Amino acid sequence: MLEKPLALSEVFVSIPDPRQSSKVTYDLVEVLVVVVCAVICGADTLVEIELWGKEKLDWLRRYVPLPHGIPSHDTLGRILAMIDPEAFGSAFQRWAVSVVPALEGQVIAIDGKTSRRSRSKGQDPLHLVSAFAAQYRLVVGQEAVADKSNEKTAIPALLETLALKGCVVTLDAMGTDPKIAKAIRDRGADYVLAVKDNQKGLAESIRDFFQAFQDAPDKTPHQQCETVDKVHGRLEVRRCYVFDQLDSLDRPQRWPDLACFAVVESERTVAGKTTRERRFYISSLPADAERLASAVRQHWAVENPLHWCMDVVFNDDQMRLRTRHAAHNLALLKQMVLNLFRLDSTKRRGGIKARRLLAASSDHYRAQLLGWT
Repeated sequence: MLEKPLALSEVFVSIPDPRQSSKVTYDLVEVLVVVVCAVICGADTLVEIELWGKEKLDWLRRYVPLPHGIPSHDTLGRILAMIDPEAFGSAFQRWAVSVVPALEGQVIAIDGKTSRRSRSKGQDPLHLVSAFAAQYRLVVGQEAVADKSNEKTAIPALLETLALKGCVVTLDAMGTDPKIAKAIRDRGADYVLAVKDNQKGLAESIRDFFQAFQDAPDKTPHQQCETVDKVHGRLEVRRCYVFDQLDSLDRPQRWPDLACFAVVESERTVAGKTTRERRFYISSLPADAERLASAVRQHWAVENPLHWCMDVVFNDDQMRLRTRHAAHNLALLKQMVLNLFRLDSTKRRGGIKARRLLAASSDHYRAQLLGWT
């Protein structure tokens, strides 16, 4: 059951202001509220945020004082660059938890995304690992990958910040590591981990076992389910096979509370051409084919509701902020706006892009999204 989120001002007031108080012209909370409002209305860059804010200054002053007006885009960039992203991330999570107070029973898909244009000399582009509550399609936490590092360092830090008891955490092959599996179990959650050649021995043992199973399927105890989707001229058949013969795996004792492994086959037919794909998974869940298949599908669903939206709707891949923490903090604000649209209770038709256009033209709808009516 989703709750009404905290007001933005209540969230932002907990973020420490890094500026010298004697030199502050623009209140930090007011600046962040302006940025969120502008992003809701379709502004994706700092220049666009400044232009929108100046045009809608009278409307904004109904809700925040803004005695000095709207900061320039350069000032906005400096403020965003100075804010501690960890403090910002904590405030974001406090806001998300106010919406989804209990994650128990949810599939939490953890996956990473790179903002490709944020690369600067001697510095890797911003790469955020996000925790996505698949049923509600809401981002509930994120962690930035440190320079010259990878997702394996960010995932444990992200897990530490989430209340995961009773959840199912899903990860792609980058996160398939015994230490990460242990961290998930230590948080009271189950795991479903994709297995590829970065765990070569494990992948080969599952592949060999499944080959033997196909030769004599009636002689091997297993669970199986199948789903068929036919949309837009595409026919897709998915079969999930689940086994609990752990002795057949390569060093199964490395994986805490390992209970089963699964093989998911996808057969897709488009315009008379059929392609097939086979993926492997390990899990601490009991050997239940329907539950494993559902968790796997919910993990891959993160691509459209989160990554595609950030890239296509919010132009995240085109973001060119490169000064200190600016790219990180603006990405968090865009994820907050994405959540606001997902929480929209007005049942407006159209996708998020259409609703951003509506928010730009309708003061009433914009205020509804922000909980100001």
